[in-house]
Amino acid sequence: MVLIPKEEIQAVRQKADIADIIGRYIPVQKRGREFVAVCPFHDDHDPSLHISTSRQFYKCFVCGAGGSVFTFVENYEHVNFPEAVIKVAELIGYPLSVTDTGTKQETAQENVRGFRVLNEAVRFTSYELNSEDGTEARAYLDQRGLNQEIREKFGIGYNPPGDRLTRFLQAKGFEDGELVEVNVSRTGVNGLSDVFSGRIMFPIHDRSGNPIGFSARTMDPENPRKYINSTETVLFHKGEIVYNAHRASLSARREAKIYLCEGVTDVIAFSQAGIDNAVCTLGTACTRSQIQLLRRLAPRIVFCYDGDNAGQNATMKAGRLAREEGCQVSVIDNRVKLDPDEILRQNGPEGLRKLVSAEMTWMEFVLKYLKERTNFDNYQEKKEFVLKAKEEIETLEDEMDRRYFTNELSKISGFTIDYVPRAQRTSVINSPGNPIQNGTVSAEEQILAMMLGHKEAAQRFSETLGFLQDSVRGAVAMQIVDAYRTADTIDVSDLIDKTATQEEKNLITKLINRWEYIQPYDRSYLDGAIRKVNISIKTALAEQYKEQLGQAMNQESTRTLMEEYRRCLNDLRRCILDDEK
Repeated sequence: MVLIPKEEIQAVRQKADIADIIGRYIPVQKRGREFVAVCPFHDDHDPSLHISTSRQFYKCFVCGAGGSVFTFVENYEHVNFPEAVIKVAELIGYPLSVTDTGTKQETAQENVRGFRVLNEAVRFTSYELNSEDGTEARAYLDQRGLNQEIREKFGIGYNPPGDRLTRFLQAKGFEDGELVEVNVSRTGVNGLSDVFSGRIMFPIHDRSGNPIGFSARTMDPENPRKYINSTETVLFHKGEIVYNAHRASLSARREAKIYLCEGVTDVIAFSQAGIDNAVCTLGTACTRSQIQLLRRLAPRIVFCYDGDNAGQNATMKAGRLAREEGCQVSVIDNRVKLDPDEILRQNGPEGLRKLVSAEMTWMEFVLKYLKERTNFDNYQEKKEFVLKAKEEIETLEDEMDRRYFTNELSKISGFTIDYVPRAQRTSVINSPGNPIQNGTVSAEEQILAMMLGHKEAAQRFSETLGFLQDSVRGAVAMQIVDAYRTADTIDVSDLIDKTATQEEKNLITKLINRWEYIQPYDRSYLDGAIRKVNISIKTALAEQYKEQLGQAMNQESTRTLMEEYRRCLNDLRRCILDDEK
């Protein structure tokens, strides 16, 4: 666990210019006294992210994302709070007194020797590729369009047959165990030998650019194992690695999207076509850890897997996983059934750029994918197609998108499928945990905004109401009440950074933009909002009593329940009369 003194966190928060920090990640424009940017947390086209340097907050008025400078770095980089503080401190050059109570620092020191072994291996294989022994390998790479410039950019090398790499590393003073530990050598009956003997070498790096392993290709067309990758080591964890992430990060942030391919040569093909924001997952099924890493690089993932069945199945699975992690997802419509490397070699850079321009939305891909796997002459299959597609449509956040793709589904299936907006659908009965009556949400936000700006409002809330119906608003109310136990005013930035969820951070950021937050304390206005919440609570309770009375029960239970129902109705009438005065 990383520990940072509270006073240093506060100092970093005060010294960091939020517009400058956000500007390190995305383009920021000055507008009047404040700044605006295209929001990276939803599919934004016009600048909807507003940055206040006077308040040191950001707020998106479309998706609701908001918070402090630390919140932005947490969400953009997908890191925890201490890591966000450290990153901001590094950006402004503020020295922190960080205490690491775990073993991460010790582990990092142990990894240094492994990095050195692999760095020397990269140097050796690059040298061998350009030596006389590498003539065949160079010819092979030239034939595949991988020229000297590309070879140097990606550190491509050649591991000659035998055990020459092992002997080179031993001569450099590395121990046998170190070579085996990072999987460049293995132990056999005749001692150590090279793992990647006779193969073209593609170094794999972590996000910081440290070499952690290799993907190695055979030049023998008869060898069924075309590629082999490093095995799991202390440095190399296949399910957590994204090839080329360290090179693609700058371009990915600038373009606000990242292309995800299947293989190393596909990524290199993208680079040859002038597209530097491409990565791959080394042929493995995409994991949640890899998606989370990609989310830190860019808000949109563009899948560019092969156009065959295996590639399309992998796209469907990984795309759903990416959407679960909050990523924007689109898919390259690969109809030629060739991978990017093959397209580049057959049609040149222009052919690959043309492929990339054929980008589908996620829902377009889903309908196409499901349609190609459905026999429309079979009623049951057609029905299942509709049900699966409707389930996916319901995950879309934009109502226009839901309406459009519902209509498309009708056209494809031949079924009449009427679209009903969510706001018009039958809702459940109100309960204390599910406030849906008109005005209740606004009333609870009015109460919170006044509480945030005035200690007297928080005290009045505690005396008269004590809780809010919605779980997020209720949690923020309790945090505000708790903050006033030790202070007469609230540091909103500090409160945001202490909240447990992004929903709570977004809500607090929303509250400080309400007029109730900055207006003088008005007890009568606060009491009016409290009465509205009370009316909602008692209305929901009355509905529950009414529902229970309609169920079969014994006479004694009915009498008791009827008394409670009448008492609840009387309380509700009093609240309504008080509200009308």
